[in-house]
Amino acid sequence: MLADQYFLIAHEDRTGRSRLHPRATGLGLAAALLAELLLEGRLRIIEGDLHIVSRQPPSDALSHDILDLLIAQPQHREVRTWLAFLSQDAAIRVGERLMRLGAVEPVTRRRMLSTQTLYMPNSAEQRNAAAWAPARLANLLVRGMDMNISDRVLAGLIAATGLTRHVLYDFEVHRHAFQTLPDAIASLPMDLRELIEYTEASVGSALTAGRR
Repeated sequence: MLADQYFLIAHEDRTGRSRLHPRATGLGLAAALLAELLLEGRLRIIEGDLHIVSRQPPSDALSHDILDLLIAQPQHREVRTWLAFLSQDAAIRVGERLMRLGAVEPVTRRRMLSTQTLYMPNSAEQRNAAAWAPARLANLLVRGMDMNISDRVLAGLIAATGLTRHVLYDFEVHRHAFQTLPDAIASLPMDLRELIEYTEASVGSALTAGRR
């Protein structure tokens, strides 16, 4: 699933910590969850608003939950609003989905006044799978290979949230990938490009507000 791949790229496989500011990671995951519904033909984005085009329940439980939330709140349609709302617990939701798949394990860490649960790969097999997520995407971009629509959306969200340097970390080796990345994003349908643009804007606003 798209959000699962984003999660694995956005978190360090050795520590489970986010590579980005948690707000940026949350927004990227929220966008990926909405993109899953767009790709399944349940949603459209038109001029910044979400429109439900099919109420047929998705096979994935998390996607089903997100669609139910959208159906239950018809008065809220703005993409920005849903990105902000879903970003609050997107990391937990996607982490739990990955846990059910056996891709990560929950690790609880105690702090002075609270506890934090991280979802991280703890076996060699899980770590290899997590490390393969960014390597696979980099390989597609470097080789200029045909990318399916889900991978092109993933590449767009990676760029929009500031994760590019964690996928394309060597400018010389990945030089061609930096050239093909914009083309991959530009080839997406309009509503998916809109989602990426709103995600980038939301990340910028969230990080600017956090520095005040």
